[in-house]
Amino acid sequence: MFVDSVELTISSGKGGAGAISFWTEKFVTKGGPDGGDGGRGGSVFFKVDNNTDTLSALRGRRSIKAENGRPGEGRKCYGRKGQDTIITVPPGTQVIDMETGEELLDLVKEGESVLFLEGGKGGLGNMHFKSSSNQRPTYAQPGLPGITKQVRLEMKLIADVGLVGYPNVGKSTLISTLSNARPQVANYEFTTLTPKLGVVHIGEYDSFMMADIPGIIEGASDGRGLGLEFLKHIERTKTLLLLIDAANYREMKYQYKTLLVELQRYSEILATRKYAVAITKIDSLSQDEVNVLTNTFLADISLEANDTLHKYKADENYVSYGFKTDFGVALPQDKPLFVLPISSVAHLNTEALRYALGDFVKHVEEENRAE
Repeated sequence: MFVDSVELTISSGKGGAGAISFWTEKFVTKGGPDGGDGGRGGSVFFKVDNNTDTLSALRGRRSIKAENGRPGEGRKCYGRKGQDTIITVPPGTQVIDMETGEELLDLVKEGESVLFLEGGKGGLGNMHFKSSSNQRPTYAQPGLPGITKQVRLEMKLIADVGLVGYPNVGKSTLISTLSNARPQVANYEFTTLTPKLGVVHIGEYDSFMMADIPGIIEGASDGRGLGLEFLKHIERTKTLLLLIDAANYREMKYQYKTLLVELQRYSEILATRKYAVAITKIDSLSQDEVNVLTNTFLADISLEANDTLHKYKADENYVSYGFKTDFGVALPQDKPLFVLPISSVAHLNTEALRYALGDFVKHVEEENRAE
């Protein structure tokens, strides 16, 4: 089951109380105080594990608490420290304080372990309070209480390319064609109910991660459809691929503008992502019809066709658009890097799309590092 949000009450352990004890032994008349210290309470850690892909292991749990420290004992024996609790989460998990809404942790690095709540300190035993004026102290410190926080864990997928489009535009078919992901594919809207991740290989040594989210419709940023629930999963993507359905009853320009508006309304961060466009389902149309639609679409968004994408072995009989310079240039935010008509079912231009996206991701990463 895909679970990307859970609410928990998390508590660290209470420190153990110090002991009140006096040394009593045969032939020892004045043993004095010998109460040991209490043990520190257990702490709570978050650990990031790539082998975990959802928060389903935490589903149904209302509270998580570390072990309390044990109290001290006589003969200056210290209490045992409480056992730490480690909460394992997938990369991309955020820890949010439910009372203030503040983001407390953002866990993205594989293998990192972060201390979240420290256990309470153990109390001092009465052996620490002996003095010349008080040689028989009858008191010790109680252990300090642990810390309790009500938090919400939210997982946001980490990917290089996020697929964005209306329902039933071919996102699931595309990710199953290019990657190792096997999502459900069917000819009706909202086939995809949960996000999917797939690894797209480019040659033997290069690859990138692609994320497919449920379809976006008008008003998704206001909660219509499934968009609001899953738009967060493309917040971390480096680039976006907008899928426009050539066979849909909605005009291609309308689909394009609506997707950009919904992304802008949902997140200012998403609005700054660099993106490309793939026109899908061209196998349902003739070649001439595809070229007319593509030229019309390019004109509607003030672009001109050129043959830059031919170096990616795109079919030269189909109109395409790409920047005339290489992908390393700083791109305008209001224009796509390229527009390419494809068919995932007939495998038209899918290999060209694979290599174009691979170069796109690589150059965007280099540009971000340079900044």
